[in-house]
Amino acid sequence: MAAGAPVLSLEFMPPRETDNAERIWQNVRKLESLHPGFVSVTYGAGGSTRDNSVAVAARIARETTMLPVAHLTAVGHSVRQLRSFVGALADAGVVNVLAVRGDPPGDVTGEWVRHPEGLGYASELVTLLREHGDFCVGVAAFPHGHPRSASTEEDTRQFVAKCRAGADYAITQMFFDADDYLRLRDRVTAAGCDTPIIPALMPVTTMRTIARSEQLSGAPFPPHLAERFAAVADDPAAVRALGIEQAILLARRLLGEGVPGLHFITFNFAKATTEVVAELPAFG
Repeated sequence: MAAGAPVLSLEFMPPRETDNAERIWQNVRKLESLHPGFVSVTYGAGGSTRDNSVAVAARIARETTMLPVAHLTAVGHSVRQLRSFVGALADAGVVNVLAVRGDPPGDVTGEWVRHPEGLGYASELVTLLREHGDFCVGVAAFPHGHPRSASTEEDTRQFVAKCRAGADYAITQMFFDADDYLRLRDRVTAAGCDTPIIPALMPVTTMRTIARSEQLSGAPFPPHLAERFAAVADDPAAVRALGIEQAILLARRLLGEGVPGLHFITFNFAKATTEVVAELPAFG
């Protein structure tokens, strides 16, 4: 990723069978008007939406002006299956991939079990991608440390290993305190790694969003913010207004710190992300 103006990027989820797929695509097209540098398409725990992820990424490439980045996880797959999936991505014209080890199916906090014929680390997945095509490869970064890392030091070592295996950039798990990101960036820099790390943001729009953020990231919601949201918990409009306000303040602080971009987790909705980005001159 070249140095220069910060890049706006977005994250979508493949529709489930019970979702209104047309509504989701309407929101995708609304978000296209923000002119993101790229958009990522997630991949369910245990590979539960693998084929749908390829289809969504391919449709974005085919029907929009946006550049799709497909997620690829190691969990639950043999090396042979991973190679097949990598080939399917290339055949679909998707050459940008976010390589993550992935969460266990069913319970993201459960025990991670390596497939007997699979890979154990994201760094190995990066190597596999580098061996099987001319891909631009991103990896995950964890402001609070990976939930399964024994220490911050171990988490930093694993991150640097992914970068040295050939990652071009990283995207963080969602977070809500700028200092968490800045500490991550400082410790990675101190380890001699200069891979760009893009912070991922998710505006809080309901009280349920807070609980979901903790489940997905494995990190606690900041207590000082939790108190402010708890004070208005009975007023949905006030909760949403506070969430948008805090997301704008966080984004401005990060941009002021020289981040390479901002990655918005949309959950396939356009309104909150559009409202936040409208207040950020860097993306005007």
